[in-house]
Amino acid sequence: MSDHESQRLTLTHSALAAINEIERFSVESWGRKVAGRYLDDLEAGLLRIREEPDLLRSHPEFHPDFCFYRVNKHLFVCDRQSDVIVVLAIIHAAQDIPARLAELEPTLTREVEMLHTKLQKPRPKK
Repeated sequence: MSDHESQRLTLTHSALAAINEIERFSVESWGRKVAGRYLDDLEAGLLRIREEPDLLRSHPEFHPDFCFYRVNKHLFVCDRQSDVIVVLAIIHAAQDIPARLAELEPTLTREVEMLHTKLQKPRPKK
């Protein structure tokens, strides 16, 4: 087990919508059984980066807060903070990834900035 056991993982609405679209497309194209296996792989990838956040990689071509992890034919676009990983988007590898990120980047950059601000605020005590 990793030293990062307290790492939290959250997905944006965009990332959740992408998973729903992946499921819909996969079921239509290959059936429920194959779609289920693919979704299991995506879930395993999410658990893997939560347990081993050092698997996330940055890329100099993109915003410095973005880091990436590939599962099968999809790429998780994440923002990593000290105790939380936020999956911002999920992009199919067949897409022009630089073009797709350029299209998403203004919104993703705003989300990252808002998350940084929100995460830096002290949490109320329960």
